Formats: sequence, structure tokens, C-alpha cells
Amino acid sequence: MAALSPGPITALVVAGGRGVRAGSGTPKQYRRLGGATILARSARPFLDHPSVGQVTVVIHPDDRERYAETIEPHPKLNPPVEGGRERQESVRLGLEALSERPPEWVLIHDGARPFVTLAIIDRVIAALAENPAVMTAVPIADTLKRAGPDRNVEATLSRDGLYAAQTPQGFKFAAILEAHRQAASDTAAFTDDAAIAEHAGLPVRIVEGDAGNTKITNLEDLKMAERFLAAGSETRVGTGYDVHALGPGTNIMLGGIRIPHDQALIGHSDADVVLHALTDAILGAIGEGDIGTHFPPSDSSLAGANSGRFLAAAVSRLQTRDGAVVHLDVTIIAEAPKIGPHREAMRHRIAEISGIDVDRVAVKATTNERLGFIGRGEGIAALATATIRLPSVP
Repeated sequence: MAALSPGPITALVVAGGRGVRAGSGTPKQYRRLGGATILARSARPFLDHPSVGQVTVVIHPDDRERYAETIEPHPKLNPPVEGGRERQESVRLGLEALSERPPEWVLIHDGARPFVTLAIIDRVIAALAENPAVMTAVPIADTLKRAGPDRNVEATLSRDGLYAAQTPQGFKFAAILEAHRQAASDTAAFTDDAAIAEHAGLPVRIVEGDAGNTKITNLEDLKMAERFLAAGSETRVGTGYDVHALGPGTNIMLGGIRIPHDQALIGHSDADVVLHALTDAILGAIGEGDIGTHFPPSDSSLAGANSGRFLAAAVSRLQTRDGAVVHLDVTIIAEAPKIGPHREAMRHRIAEISGIDVDRVAVKATTNERLGFIGRGEGIAALATATIRLPSVP
């Protein structure tokens, strides 16, 4: 593994769990929330924070491919570290990897806590100047009850001085590394890193957390997070149109699918009118020009290019703005070939490129009733509509 880069402050984002309480299938940290994965949202504030020098993500050994698809390269981002069977072991392995070139301070954050803010990170860093260990937390607001095995209430507990722990938690690096090493040989189980610091005798300072800085644990948490994002968002609609002439060839590209045909679409790239129209629709919805602005025909490196990269780039621009694709709808206008046999393959390919569920993609087709250049079989056109969601402007 490449040597990790040091810095005064390094963030360690822990994402090595399986998330079984969130249901089977994709681990929860790799599920999409508002157009980006939960892990990407959890790591981004640390990459954006000017005082954080480096970010390292701890992942499950089986998730390297998922991680590579989730986290884009960034100057602050170190290579991922493989975690252990439990969170405590994963954190320790992450700290051990950082010890090759240790930072002064480390911020440890859950990879399934996507709503951390720069302000929260600011408070942790400020408190670290005078404390060896800092944790974010919010006061307990609900009445607490203790129940017996039969679920009958046995007592009402005082909530005075009680807090719900959150992350990030910040530590002097050398101190928390030693505390984790000690805890590794202890039979006690620790639920967070502040508890490990306490066990080692380190005083832990509480700083103000945020009720919105929730952790995604189960499916209901995920649904609530989606509702939270939707409440602070606006919906936009963009349209796109593309047309290419037909010429000599043996196949055409439509919707990312190669279809045998007695002609080919002529263009600088692979001339996929479906993906071109969808790309323009998304770019239009976010107000960022059109496909020719970002991928001009004068660029010789794009000769014969797979148009999937154009659509993926438009989606990436949307996600950079914390946006999400809600629905994609495209109509293909052609006399031939028949689109019906290839419709589902196109829907799945478009969904794959866009990172959305296939039920958010519609592909329709019509002829031009033998009218005009399309009716004469001289070309194929596509009309597209993209519905997107963006954070509301205050």
C-alpha cells in the first residue's frame, strides 16, 4: 500500500460494516441518498474542510470495487484501509495505518452519518486545542424509561446530564492510538471511540452536536433521510434534443446499446442520439450549457467516444451540487430499426450509467410517418426530458 500522507489533522471515516439492520443487498454506506452514496456524503465535508489535511476511509475487504465507484479521487484522499470484523478493530487498523506518518490530531467519523456539517467539524477542532479527546453530542430530550424483560416500565430515569453521542469525535492521535492498542487486549466491548478514551483515563470534552447529524442504521432511518433531503430541495426539468444522419455501416448505438442495422449513425463520437439528448436534458436542468460546451466536436480525443461518458459526466456535475436524478424520459424518432426488442436493455443501461433505479427511466419510440428526413430514413432523432432535484437556494 502506498505511504499515507501526514497532516496536522486527518479524518478517519469508518465504513467497514455490513449494515445488516438496513436490509440485505448493498451495504448501507453504499446506498444512494439524494444522488450520492451515504459514504460519499459522509466523507465530503472533511474533504471540503480547509483545516483537514487528509482523509482516510476504512472499508470492508470485499468493498474495494464499491469504494472505487463511490469516492472520486481527491488531493486530500489517502488510499483506503481494510477494516476488521468489528468497528473497534476497524478503527484501530485505520489508526495503525496512519501511524506510518502520524498526524497530530485525528477526527473519527461514521461512514453512515451523512449530515455532518462544517460547523460541527469546526467545534471539534476548536476544542481539540485544549483537550486530548472531544466528542459531539446532543442532550437527551425524551423522557427515559427502564423496562423489564416483559417490557413493563420499572422506573423513570432522570435525563439530567445525559447526552446522545455522535461523530465526529476528535483526539490527539498518539493518545487515541495507544488507547485503542490497550483496548484490543481488553475483554470489554466499546461502542464508540470516546468510550475507549475514557477507559484509558483520557478526559473527554463534549461539544455541541446537531440533531440533524443522524446515523443511518435501518431502512426507516434511510427513508427519513430521504424525506429530510426532499424537504429542502427544489425540482427542475430540463429538455434535450439530438439528431444524427444515417450512413454506411452495420450497426447503430442507441441508449448505450449496440443494435445490428444496415446503416450506422454518423457523428464525431458514437453518435448515440439517446444519450446525447439525455445529457443535454440534465445539463439544461442545472443550467450548465449543453453537450457541445463540455464535449466539443473539435476535441480529437472524443473521436468515436462512447457516449455513456457524456451522460455520466452530466450526472456527476449534478451530484457535485448535491443534486439527484429523479426521472429520465426519452422518445426515439426513427423509421427503423424496431426499438421494442431493445427497449428494456436501453432502460437498464441508462439507469446503470445514471446511477438510478430502472423504474426511473422511460424509453419510448415513434416513427415520423414517412415524413421529412427521418421519414425518408436519412436520420434518427431523440427527445429527452430530465427531472432532477437540487438543494433549495435560501
